Amino acid sequence: MNITIVTVGKLKEKYLKQGISEYVKRLGAYAKLDIIELPDEKAPEVLSDSEMEQVKDKEGERILSKISPDHHVIALAIQGKMKSSEELADNLDKLATYGKSKVAFVIGGSLGLSDEVMKRANDTLSFSKMTFPHQLMRLILVEQIYRAFRINRGEPYHK
Repeated sequence: MNITIVTVGKLKEKYLKQGISEYVKRLGAYAKLDIIELPDEKAPEVLSDSEMEQVKDKEGERILSKISPDHHVIALAIQGKMKSSEELADNLDKLATYGKSKVAFVIGGSLGLSDEVMKRANDTLSFSKMTFPHQLMRLILVEQIYRAFRINRGEPYHK
């Protein structure tokens, strides 16, 4: 399976880079994983609603440029579907079974995802009703993808 994580914003924190690197290494036994890091749109701290939409639209164009027509797109969004680790594992297993071997997870910038990205998404995923920094979501997502492959292979992994 080929998994791509398309994410907005530069990862600066060393501890997050180390954690992500560890899970990417572990995932190498199960899948090919690419992380595409896109720049976030520069904007002032206080924005009007229309300015927020413009920022999301510009980031959305960058995201969509990295997604091919044959990608099965899963957008991470607060309003997405909450799933257990087992349900995520089952989803990935079904995608592989039915020939959807290219999966793209999308993590938006601090303002979220544009309407166009949400329309392109085949599925949505929420890890919580809480808001997390998008940089931290990268680590959480990579760990959950790794966990999904372990679950699908019946291999032990801490609960």
